[in-house]
Amino acid sequence: MINLHLGDCLEAMRQMPDKCYDLAIVDPPYDIHKHGAQTGGKGKLKDRAFCRGKYEHWDISPPQEYFDHLFRVSKNQVIWGANYFTLPSTRCVVCWDKCQPWPNFSQWEMAWTSFPYPAKLFKFDNRTGDKIHPTQKPTALYIWILEHFAKEDDKILDTHLGSGSIAIACHDMGFSLDAWELDVDYYTSAKKRLETHQQQLQLW
Repeated sequence: MINLHLGDCLEAMRQMPDKCYDLAIVDPPYDIHKHGAQTGGKGKLKDRAFCRGKYEHWDISPPQEYFDHLFRVSKNQVIWGANYFTLPSTRCVVCWDKCQPWPNFSQWEMAWTSFPYPAKLFKFDNRTGDKIHPTQKPTALYIWILEHFAKEDDKILDTHLGSGSIAIACHDMGFSLDAWELDVDYYTSAKKRLETHQQQLQLW
């Protein structure tokens, strides 16, 4: 079952019992402007989601309490933006090679994991025109993560829903998901995206 919640994930986690989720797959904000990312654009780039993002609404790095509760309520974790946070040492990091041809854009992104596996690499070109969130990740990436890190019947937690790619992946692979999104516009867009995907599958 896919449950999408509009609200503050930290407030929700404060009420959760210990280890109630098998796996947390999260992509928390890390304050893009603070770390010098160029959010402007010219020509064809000026209308991309990264330039239209409402950073003042969502791009605030989570407090330590967020990570304390995240580790408390989940048995294992995959955390994107690992290079921006202070996390325990780990053997297994995930590198998403974005197949980016322009050197002034990020060539890859890194996720920290709690698993004792060898480091892993996923290559996928995400240059599409249907993005609804500045840091949107492809559904294919979440499917790959679930294939490599989730077990059958695992209950999944996502604290920052964003574009809803993880919801589509969990739906297609039969995983139970609880996901939170604080911004009403992103929540509405992600919910609509999931519903559209579900309706398209029903036509088959």
